[in-house]
Amino acid sequence: MQYHNVFAGAFVDRSGERRKDSDWLADAAKSNDCRFVPIWGDKCLVGGDPLHAVLLERRQVENIIDDDHLIFLGLFRDHPAFAFAISDEVRAPFAELGEFQDLRFLGTVLSPDEANLAAHARALVLWHASQMFCGVCGSSARSGAGGNTRICVNADCGREVFPRVDPAIIVLVSDGERCLLGRQENWPEGLYSTIAGFTEPGESLEDSVRREVFEETNVRVSDVRYHSSQPWPFPSSLMLGFVADAVPSDIRLNDGELEDARWFTRKELRSGFPKLPFRISIARRLVDYWIDLDT
Repeated sequence: MQYHNVFAGAFVDRSGERRKDSDWLADAAKSNDCRFVPIWGDKCLVGGDPLHAVLLERRQVENIIDDDHLIFLGLFRDHPAFAFAISDEVRAPFAELGEFQDLRFLGTVLSPDEANLAAHARALVLWHASQMFCGVCGSSARSGAGGNTRICVNADCGREVFPRVDPAIIVLVSDGERCLLGRQENWPEGLYSTIAGFTEPGESLEDSVRREVFEETNVRVSDVRYHSSQPWPFPSSLMLGFVADAVPSDIRLNDGELEDARWFTRKELRSGFPKLPFRISIARRLVDYWIDLDT
């Protein structure tokens, strides 16, 4: 299988053409073939040893779901799949099947396709919870397109809103023998990571890379090259990974976002200091990619 960043991969057939077919959606949700992904607060249901995502059948959720608030995810392992939200103000259900756990942990243990499905479900559930009202007129908003949009109920407005994704660049900067890593003040002691930041309006991704690296470290870069991307549903980012070559310059923390930034050799990165980003992150994949260029 082609390698995917954690949470990425086209494992769900999103079947966008079905989202506005209300009859098909209703039949699919009521079928014995359907599978449901519960999200309790912001946590996902898992069980077994090794852990796996617990996908529920209609008979198991009949008494707790509202069909008008189901979120159609697509076809997963040839089953129609829907997500639904459960308030964390109530006791977590389905204790006999497993427990609800944080997605940051689950990204390290679930199979790639289940991690992708869980991230998709969690992101849409949290998006709906943040879009209860129209941002234009303030009226209530309802679910539309099988839970893939929200629509203002005010007939004079009727604004349709689509799920938000925030593009952010993340880059491994190298001068050939060293790579540039930084750390924020609130990170665990000794942890350093790649430079990252949100893309601004009217800015290309390459321009965003150059600006963020300079703002945070005073280092200029050239030859910006795309590496890979990762959905990062905490809550709604899309991390766009790059590698870039450094133009010789002194490190200076221009915007104060970082507590420290340093150059590290491959030998240093293999030594145990600094601590490197979590393995589920694209930041770690970029660091490992650079280290492996020397093997």
